[in-house]
Amino acid sequence: MRSPHKLSVALAAAATLMLAACSGSGGDASANGPVTLTWWHNRTTEPMKSIWQGIADDFHKAHPDVSFTVEPLQNEQFQTKVPLALQGNTPPDIFQQWGGGSLVSQLSSGKIADITQASSSWIGPLGQAAQGWQSGGKQYGVPYQMHAVGFWYRKDLFATAGVTSPPSTLDELNAAVAKLKTANLVPIAVGGKDRWPDAFYFNYFAIRQCSVDSLKTAVEKKDFSDPCFTKAGENLKAFLDTKPFQDGFVGTPAQQGAGSSAGMLANGKAAMELQGDWNPDVMQSLSEDKDLDSKIGWFPFPAVPGGQGDPNSVLGGGDGFSCTTRAAKACADFLGHLVSEDVQKKLAATGSGLPVHPAAVASLKTETHKKISEYVSKAPHLQFYFDIAMPTNVGQALNDAIANFFAGQGGPDTIVKSVSQAAAGNK
Repeated sequence: MRSPHKLSVALAAAATLMLAACSGSGGDASANGPVTLTWWHNRTTEPMKSIWQGIADDFHKAHPDVSFTVEPLQNEQFQTKVPLALQGNTPPDIFQQWGGGSLVSQLSSGKIADITQASSSWIGPLGQAAQGWQSGGKQYGVPYQMHAVGFWYRKDLFATAGVTSPPSTLDELNAAVAKLKTANLVPIAVGGKDRWPDAFYFNYFAIRQCSVDSLKTAVEKKDFSDPCFTKAGENLKAFLDTKPFQDGFVGTPAQQGAGSSAGMLANGKAAMELQGDWNPDVMQSLSEDKDLDSKIGWFPFPAVPGGQGDPNSVLGGGDGFSCTTRAAKACADFLGHLVSEDVQKKLAATGSGLPVHPAAVASLKTETHKKISEYVSKAPHLQFYFDIAMPTNVGQALNDAIANFFAGQGGPDTIVKSVSQAAAGNK
């Protein structure tokens, strides 16, 4: 569900169709009459595609001067399309925004709206969740849901292979992989074609190996020279050597079609997938099984022996939106609608993410999602996906190096060097 990130990232669109406001290209509904907002989001499948359209329609009914042109885009398109759109004269009025370094990179375009004042009356309930969409103390977007990455698994396939409980340590995960392979089952599916799912593994090995201070310093300085990152790469290499993934995983998409990694898990063709909390929502659209929710479970990324990281720290981020400057007031009002209690409850019930409004947690679709929300709330550290936390080009270089590593090219040092080399290009 994220773009690389995708978390992700992961986290935008080429200049395409833009309907001008009735008052002209510089208009805003609050000042010059009706306005049509072009909205780019990443929900291309049902039911979320229709839910988003319904939310736009409801806002229009309450605010007749604000209309929408809604344009769903595939997750992976956002990497290239948003930067291109921001270079042009007709960027979307609202677009998917993952915060962090990606947002900071976009500010140089001068087209991202500062909504600090416009959001002041409604942003309070979001608390710390809103901070990832700030820069220099100003608000340049908001999350409408937060995310956490962990292992989704098939309870039935675990039982078939004799895996009696979800792994809590790396040794237990390796043992589960061995049992599943003995039972002629694919232990873990991964969407290597899209690259950002590969990055989840390096991210987590780093989170388990590195102290929180080391993680924060590395992101701030865009420098992975701390030895803990090399050790994380070595741990990842040892895990890859167990061959836990499906054949041809390098060419497998993450979320598109029944043959994707999400589709494999949904249809019982693989036992596990390291993915975000959004995965059941994606899987349901790829399977005929109406009882899928009862067949899948979730567990956190296991503890890794010898690391300085807290074993309860979690990898994640959020999905949000930013406004561009053409119709910033109308756009900000709509974002306030998205994070309102009523809409947050509706979104929570879809199972597509963790709500940013505390009052909506009880509306989460399943007990598993409530478990994830509780886990995140108690986590000592939430690490934003590295590709999102750092500037766009640095994050992309890191994801590329990790994907190449998965494909057998380069080593732990290549991953580490990719960050500093890309960061040098920013100077």
